[in-house]
Amino acid sequence: MFNHRLATRFGRNAHQISGREPLDNEALFRHVPSIFAREAHDSRSARYVYVPTIDIVEGLRREGWLPFFAVQSVPRDGSRLGHAKHMLRLRRDEGIGKAEAAEVIIVNSHDGTSAYQMFAGMLRFVCTNSMIAGDRFEEVRVPHKGNIQHDIIEGVYTVAEDFPRLIESAEVMKDTPLSFEEQRLLGEVSLVARYGEDESPLTPDQIIAPRRREDVGQNLWQTFNAIQENVIRGGLQGRKRNAEGRIRRSQSRAINGIDQNVTLNRALWTLAEGMQRLKSG
Repeated sequence: MFNHRLATRFGRNAHQISGREPLDNEALFRHVPSIFAREAHDSRSARYVYVPTIDIVEGLRREGWLPFFAVQSVPRDGSRLGHAKHMLRLRRDEGIGKAEAAEVIIVNSHDGTSAYQMFAGMLRFVCTNSMIAGDRFEEVRVPHKGNIQHDIIEGVYTVAEDFPRLIESAEVMKDTPLSFEEQRLLGEVSLVARYGEDESPLTPDQIIAPRRREDVGQNLWQTFNAIQENVIRGGLQGRKRNAEGRIRRSQSRAINGIDQNVTLNRALWTLAEGMQRLKSG
């Protein structure tokens, strides 16, 4: 029996499902129906080459790549709901007994808001943290033209070529100790990645604080995971200055949008790798 759960990490504006077993089509259709759209949105021209995402999923299943996570945005324009942007995380079922597993992340839409995009990522089983590798790793984009299905499957294998380097990077982070000041520095630059030029409602000390015992420690991997979970999941109590200059209490928001999740996840990985290079230099 499949162990699926409908998660809410992407908030009210998305449908999401994940499972410890591969997701079947019934589960995918129930929660992420845009994967099954049989035609492109009416706004697309005749030049737009349409291949349903489910056809890609079926082709990848035959290659041994199985979906374990899927999420769909809910656009403000209700007419785009059945064609909305969606993201899947696929892996070969080889992670049993391991702490992490490498994944391929696919982002697509059928309303013209996204080409097919593929990234390398990693799932950390202890907390279901889903990380996406930074900009030093391969990213593949396939526009909606030409032989899409072939190009996407080839793209998945191109991304998967980065898996050994991805796993090696994680292992090096585990062997990289940080001082408390280095942890705070990584937290500080991560807040800039999250809030940009806006004033952060949180302090570096808050986002380097681990939520679970596996992240208690001072190596780079533990610190990065604590930061990633705190930033992506939100829910931390902070303080923010309002328009009148008064300090008010606020709660950090979870990252709900697919694009923002991908961008911020990649940025955090890149910052962690940057710290690792500084330490090794």
